[in-house]
Amino acid sequence: MAVLLSKAALALERYQLSVPGTLSVAITGDMPGLVALDGKLSGYDGEILQMAATRLGLKIRPVPMEWYGAIAATQSGQVDIIGGNVAWTRQRADVLTMTDPTAYFQNGITQKIGQNWNSLADLENKKVGSMIGFGFLVELRRLPGLQLMLYDTPDAAMRDLVIGRIDAMIGDPPAIDYAISRNPDWKLHTVPFIDNNPDFPLLTSTGRQYVFGLSKNNQALADDLSREIRLLWSDCEVRLIGKHYGLLSDTNFVPSADNFRAGVDRPADWAAPRCRQ
Repeated sequence: MAVLLSKAALALERYQLSVPGTLSVAITGDMPGLVALDGKLSGYDGEILQMAATRLGLKIRPVPMEWYGAIAATQSGQVDIIGGNVAWTRQRADVLTMTDPTAYFQNGITQKIGQNWNSLADLENKKVGSMIGFGFLVELRRLPGLQLMLYDTPDAAMRDLVIGRIDAMIGDPPAIDYAISRNPDWKLHTVPFIDNNPDFPLLTSTGRQYVFGLSKNNQALADDLSREIRLLWSDCEVRLIGKHYGLLSDTNFVPSADNFRAGVDRPADWAAPRCRQ
């Protein structure tokens, strides 16, 4: 009990929280990233954040909200942290303090089984769905003839894809894989991009990172969360957590060869974590 009390007291001193001793978490509702269940966090990022918060002596306060407002809410201190399939981008790093990655990913084209589109050229002159607020939307809009349809949730986009209102969709790979695995009657699949085109890095790069984002005045908390995240990488517990939510591919656990955060929001000698096993 004394250890927990000392951790709670330390948290009060080190962290800038909207509710003292409590981590207020933006819940945007997508599995398998981060959701609230009976006052605790579930999902891949949810389990990681719940474990880290407990070790840091913090309680959890879930705050449901729409994705498109979550970053602003984190910046303003309405909530303390955003996570759950939140990709690192340079633009987000300019406005938020980002933790070390919880996982890695590569985008792909979600489409009907029988189609195998795997390149940016395949999306030209197509009606493509995606979600409001995604960083890669600016890149999608550059593709010739592409008609972009925006949705609040990946489920809504996939349902339109099933009935033919759109030709394809681009979204968070884990959320899409999770939904498809539980709805085989949709007859959808996702094929990764083969381009790896430097002119379209947010769409096609490999080894991109999922992170937690906090306000700029919460650097101490971000550092402590990063330490806890790296501990889960050190013994490869991230893979065990991933298995609960269908994150089975090596692409979820292998960083990019391009150490793109070094010298940006990390020291020049920083290296992205990976499993030791």
